[in-house]
Amino acid sequence: MTKKRAVPEMRGVSAFLSSSVEPDPGSTDSVATNAIAIKKIRLPAKQPRRFFDPEKLEQLVESIKQHGILEPILVRSLPKGQYELVAGERRYRAAQLADLQEVPVVVRELSDQEAFQLALIENLQREDLNPIEETEGVLDLLTLKLKCSQDEVFDALTQMATAQKKGVELSGNVSRRVEAIAEILESTIGLTPESFRTSRLPLLRLPVDVLEVLRQGRLEYTKARTIARLKNDQARQQLLEEAIAQNLPLMQIKERLKTLTATTSHQPTLSDRLVSVSRKVKQGLDDPKKRKRMEKLLQQLESLVEN
Repeated sequence: MTKKRAVPEMRGVSAFLSSSVEPDPGSTDSVATNAIAIKKIRLPAKQPRRFFDPEKLEQLVESIKQHGILEPILVRSLPKGQYELVAGERRYRAAQLADLQEVPVVVRELSDQEAFQLALIENLQREDLNPIEETEGVLDLLTLKLKCSQDEVFDALTQMATAQKKGVELSGNVSRRVEAIAEILESTIGLTPESFRTSRLPLLRLPVDVLEVLRQGRLEYTKARTIARLKNDQARQQLLEEAIAQNLPLMQIKERLKTLTATTSHQPTLSDRLVSVSRKVKQGLDDPKKRKRMEKLLQQLESLVEN
């Protein structure tokens, strides 16, 4: 991604950060530009951004040591002279690492929802956003803009796909919601609702270890998605580590995937074995001799699990 995107019905974070308007003492929504003690700023409980590249963060630290913070941080005021960070977390963290005592800020009076929405917008405008962060950020923005849950967003997209397949029209409420979703998706990541449903939402169902690697930007999306096909947890983790450490090309990952799939297909996981044994146990309950031995083994298993 090489450029920042527009965000629907919003001025954008830069409009707040770059404002040079003097504060109006009589207004509760005026812009104030100050330098405040960094120890007075706290992070919000809910933050859209989860991972910061250590190398890029260190580069920013060095830049701040030489040139200072060129773009102020957006905060909102809290009781007792404290402030909560709204946008600019990477600059805030780098300023801490650079041992700055004060940082330039723009202070805005914002509600909880407004603050989180602005934080989401700044996150979506990042140039280094990966597909997982982008998908999760867009979903959060959709729920805020449409005042609904993520499940309701999923349901609207599913109903849309079903209606298209059957060649029928959507109900009025669902149709309006899909139109709103389409507008936001086009404005933020340039995808249609159907493309978002088929190419992005499945990302959130990837194994946890693969999701974490993608969030951290340690592996390309196409490579991570290929590795995710490996169902054996231990083998998948091993291949993930090898792909990252050796920077394996996609073709080589696919070759290793075939080998590992063939190897692990004959080695059922513990979970699979438990399910299989459970079925066989039910079949053997009619045998008195087997039933008595199974009762003893079950008692041992229950004791092991409880301890």
